Amino acid sequence: MSGMSAELREFVLTDAEFERLRTLVHHSTGIALSDAKRELVYGRLAKRLRALGLETFADYCDLVEEGHPEEIEALTNAITTNLTSFFREDHHFRQLAEQVLPEVRQKRAAGRRLRIWSAGCSTGEEPYSIAMTLREAFTGLESWNARILATDIDSAVLAKGARGEYSADAIGKMAAARRERWFERTEGGAFRASSDLKSLISFKQLNLLHDWPMRGPFDVIFCRNVVIYFDKPTQRKLFDRMADLQEPGAWLFIGHSENLFNVSQRYRLVGRTAYRRV
Repeated sequence: MSGMSAELREFVLTDAEFERLRTLVHHSTGIALSDAKRELVYGRLAKRLRALGLETFADYCDLVEEGHPEEIEALTNAITTNLTSFFREDHHFRQLAEQVLPEVRQKRAAGRRLRIWSAGCSTGEEPYSIAMTLREAFTGLESWNARILATDIDSAVLAKGARGEYSADAIGKMAAARRERWFERTEGGAFRASSDLKSLISFKQLNLLHDWPMRGPFDVIFCRNVVIYFDKPTQRKLFDRMADLQEPGAWLFIGHSENLFNVSQRYRLVGRTAYRRV
């Protein structure tokens, strides 16, 4: 669609309609859409207009503003970006195995309770990477009450994560020994995560702007490449709420293009996009 003139488009997205959509998306998800996202918005939501038999974006805005929950969910699923991969930013998983887990083992030895939250888990590659790290690096894990909470606002990607089935391309960069240990081939040629991994993870839909039902405390939070879509006031609120769910010394991992400068004073930087609760 980029560069296509308005005359050749199937629909017209006016400035006023784009502003309405930006307001709706921000209110529903916290995502702040810049002017640079206009083509993305057109391309993704034009599919919704076709599916619904609507003629204009104004009609679509009217529909969403009426509060139909199924269309608010469809809008959310269409706008959110789900770029992920197994062991993405692998230094975090090395630090998890070599430093974080030994500390948690010592700190939680009495109660043997371990909690990790993957916030914005997308299609599940991140929580399954965490689960593999736990299974490989934490000896005696079976005697611990260890759980990984995997949340996302997008219901479609959550369903894929819960299924735990991935294409050969998605899993291709993983070491063969690890792939063979933790995944099995399906009849269709895909790879399915083992029950040993699935048993550690709970996939739950969560809008970070709404109430959080979990109480914590979380020993580790992965919130990577999520808040880059939020404005600074929203980021401050989110990290403050996360800090409330962690004890001093607990860990927070964020994305490679993110930082907490002028966002939160409740975490201190201790490594490459790695923070600890103050």
